Amino acid sequence: MELLPVEVVGNILSRLGVARDVMVASAVCCKWRDACRRHLCSLSFNSDDFPRDMTTRQLEIVITQTIFQTMGLQCLSIHIDNTHEFSAAPVIAWLMYTRETLRSLSYNVRTIPNVNILEKCGRQKLEVLDLDHNTITGVEPSYQRFTCLKSLSLRHVSISALDLSLLVAACPRIESLALDVLEVVTSDSQSTMELTSHTLKNLFAKSVGVDKIILDADNLEVLHLDALNLDLFELNGKGTLKHLKIDDVSVTHLDIGDNTDHLEAVDVSNFTIVWPKFYSMISRASNLRMLRFWGVVFDDEDEIVDSETIAVSFPLLRHLSLSYELRDGLLHYSLQGSSPLENVSVLELGWTVISEHFGPWVFGMIGRCPNLKKLVIHGVLSEAKTREERQMLASFTSFIVCLMRKYVHVDVQFEYE
Repeated sequence: MELLPVEVVGNILSRLGVARDVMVASAVCCKWRDACRRHLCSLSFNSDDFPRDMTTRQLEIVITQTIFQTMGLQCLSIHIDNTHEFSAAPVIAWLMYTRETLRSLSYNVRTIPNVNILEKCGRQKLEVLDLDHNTITGVEPSYQRFTCLKSLSLRHVSISALDLSLLVAACPRIESLALDVLEVVTSDSQSTMELTSHTLKNLFAKSVGVDKIILDADNLEVLHLDALNLDLFELNGKGTLKHLKIDDVSVTHLDIGDNTDHLEAVDVSNFTIVWPKFYSMISRASNLRMLRFWGVVFDDEDEIVDSETIAVSFPLLRHLSLSYELRDGLLHYSLQGSSPLENVSVLELGWTVISEHFGPWVFGMIGRCPNLKKLVIHGVLSEAKTREERQMLASFTSFIVCLMRKYVHVDVQFEYE
């Protein structure tokens, strides 16, 4: 170890990340202490890493002493639980001391008063910003500009729709935006969030408190909507979307325009759809590789998704996931038509409530996939079962044994809840 250059030691200690471990390591010898001071580039503070009996004041002192012993931090993560509420002064001191060298900041600290992170870190070299439990007010794009920022994550953040729009506009190189449990401050009875970015590639939106989202993003590739209740979601772009994921979303009007031609993956779960409208939206995705419908409820009880439509519309499909839905004797994912799913190699099938029709349906789906390599069965098992349920499960088990004997080349797996 004595032969290692001090720069290498600093790089090794940076991989530790956890500030407590770095502090212990720095006490080994003068060389390691010097490596921490001059060459440490990453530090992570988490209240769980320190003794529970440490007071807020003691935590402030430890973090301050540790940060001020470094000279060129590039990655700083500070996550303190809500039992501690720091004074604003030491937090501002940490940010002012490190902001010229920081490339990544992950921040979750409650302070009195609230610290304006954008004001302290704007016009610097920050590339990644992750804010948690923070309030953002009065964004000034001309001053609070993040010319190098590529990834922005706001979690449990309070911000107005206008400030969020201005903040995104103040990041001319942003590629990834995550909005998780966002409190959008608005005075209107119907709130609208409008975002515009010509560089954004990935958007994740979960539990965002607005009625309408209008997104202008010419280069968006990944769109993930989760736990949203919207009147309108509208995407305007140049057709670069590759991955669309919708989970537990209620939306009256969903419009992604002509952004489906290059879709490679569509994942829809816990969603109510008008099938003809949704199908017309994705039907041009001739390059689709992965399709998942799980827990989907159809607006019209007579609507069904048939394998013929899937086979003809998505000839390159490799991964297909369908959950078994049976209502009033009508199977909502049926076997109509005769076209095979030639390229499907992974098939996932599951039930919420098992019935005697599930086994034959599985057998029929496998017969449509001549090049199948892997089958995953998902099921829900209740603790208390009636005699009929036990018999049905036993019958299904026997059915699967016969199926495995016939299709010996298929890897069969089970995942039960």
